Amino acid sequence: MDADQALSTRELYERWAPTYLPTSHNPLMRVEQQAMIELWPEVAGRRALDLACGTGRYARFLVAAHAAQVFTLDLSTGMLRHVSAGIPVCASMMRLPFVSGAFDIVISGLAVGHASSIDEWMLEIARVLAPDGVLLYSDFHPEAARAGLTRSFKDESGHSYSLPHHRHDIATQRQAAAQAHLTIETVKEIRVGMELQETFPNSEEFYRRWHGLPLVLVVRARK
Repeated sequence: MDADQALSTRELYERWAPTYLPTSHNPLMRVEQQAMIELWPEVAGRRALDLACGTGRYARFLVAAHAAQVFTLDLSTGMLRHVSAGIPVCASMMRLPFVSGAFDIVISGLAVGHASSIDEWMLEIARVLAPDGVLLYSDFHPEAARAGLTRSFKDESGHSYSLPHHRHDIATQRQAAAQAHLTIETVKEIRVGMELQETFPNSEEFYRRWHGLPLVLVVRARK
């Protein structure tokens, strides 16, 4: 068993936290963020949650857009130490410590694959969303996971780790949203060599091999 396979997702993020930048720090995150901002809901004066916030990348956008209140939730205390915007809460995204209808906006970036049950994840978000509330989320695309691609990082000592990922197909996500009484408004796919074109070390071979493969999924839904 590889070292990363013996560690939980929470432990892996604790190892990543010291080197995890609070910005979109690679080509995939930059194009993911662009797609998220294109679907960004009206935030001013509304209550918002940055769910599985990491270092609070989207919390800063929420505060800058004049949200009335912003909470940042993550399971990793190491990640939360880097959050500079919003009210930090350490908890699981599967069991949200908030009353029903607490938020008008829920934003979640690149985290759905850590949910063991997409049905429970959707239901819990629907519970804390107020009527007409908006859920905007992104994730590593299930087709990329099916092709064998992984999200990986190096810790402070240079050791490489891959994050575990639960593959939730688009049809399954649609079904889970419907069961939670959420209406999916938009689905966007970020594909290699199409939406993602930024160069990086060895990118020529990457683009040749994976051209057209969807890497990131972005979904906007409404209660």
